[in-house]
Amino acid sequence: MLCSVPYVLGYIVIISAHNVWMLYFGRMLTGLASGVTSLVVPVYISEVSHPKVRGMLGSCVQLMVVTGILGAYVAGITLKWRWLAVLCSFPSCIMLLFMSFMPETPRFLLNRNKRAEAVAALCFLRGPHADHEWECQQVEASVQEEGLNLSEFKNPSIYRPLLIGVALMFFQQITGINAVMFYAETIFEEANFKDSRMASVVVSSIQVCFTAVAALIIDKTGRKVLLYISGLIMALSTALFGLYFKMALPNGNNSSNSDVWFTLNSASPGTESSISWLAVVSLGLFVAGFALGWGPVPWLLISEIFPLKARGISSGACVLTNWGMAFLVTKEFHDLIGFLTSCGTFWLFSAFCCLNVIFTAFYVPETKGQTLEQIEAYFGRI
Repeated sequence: MLCSVPYVLGYIVIISAHNVWMLYFGRMLTGLASGVTSLVVPVYISEVSHPKVRGMLGSCVQLMVVTGILGAYVAGITLKWRWLAVLCSFPSCIMLLFMSFMPETPRFLLNRNKRAEAVAALCFLRGPHADHEWECQQVEASVQEEGLNLSEFKNPSIYRPLLIGVALMFFQQITGINAVMFYAETIFEEANFKDSRMASVVVSSIQVCFTAVAALIIDKTGRKVLLYISGLIMALSTALFGLYFKMALPNGNNSSNSDVWFTLNSASPGTESSISWLAVVSLGLFVAGFALGWGPVPWLLISEIFPLKARGISSGACVLTNWGMAFLVTKEFHDLIGFLTSCGTFWLFSAFCCLNVIFTAFYVPETKGQTLEQIEAYFGRI
């Protein structure tokens, strides 16, 4: 609820901006709010959800993110940027209004020894006919004292889920999702899809559709299956991206120029347009694959695997890793192309996607249908 304040203030600064520094400041405020909500929202949802639907509800975090991006793209076709900022300020106000009716999570309340409030919260969340007393006892059995000492990170039940969560966030960004998305419009232009703004809508629609599919099936298929399928699709699509650049730039042009699209334009006339369908297919496959697994599932898993007393600091470390890697991959993408060539860069992304699958197979636990207490107990045993 507090995040609504920097969201609204940030958009007010953007709306009233007279110079670029006001835009920077407004973006800093909205970025601060986005960072906090990306940490808190998955945890809140996992703690209030029933195990049978926790996967679906947890995946709705990413679904709402991509739906919001799609909405901004669609609105941006007709609205000027100031009016777009006005529109974007409304969701945070709506969040503030509706969250005022929501209870604190039962696990948090029990950790604060507020048992009556925890039972009331469960009654609100599960309905009057559920066995609230039994669920309270299950949570109480695993609730530990407040406070976490640094020495406790030697405990496998603390450091193993933390390492898995940080690795998931690292692998999510190292697949190159942001680099690919930033060049989506240009890929469509190379394929003679001239309305680049509509191209953004098409890409975002693919994201929304496949994220929705993931949300609907994740509690049936499990988390690991979706990560396998997603990783393999992304590995194939980024390999095809590399093949496209290799074929479009056969004369060594894709080696030294850091701007891959100036390089494309320097290729032999007609070369890139004759195979531009390959880039479009690769882009569609990549976005669909990411949305199916590696988009929503890591955010869901970091809200499930941490013990209650380490959930705050561990989730914070994972979110910091995610946004830090997103910044690093985005900033260094052009330099990477200059060093490895454009085809080599996308083949590197493909190799990381294969590593994603291997990492999932050996280290990521399946959490489908388990309570948060059972997941915590699992890490305590291994």
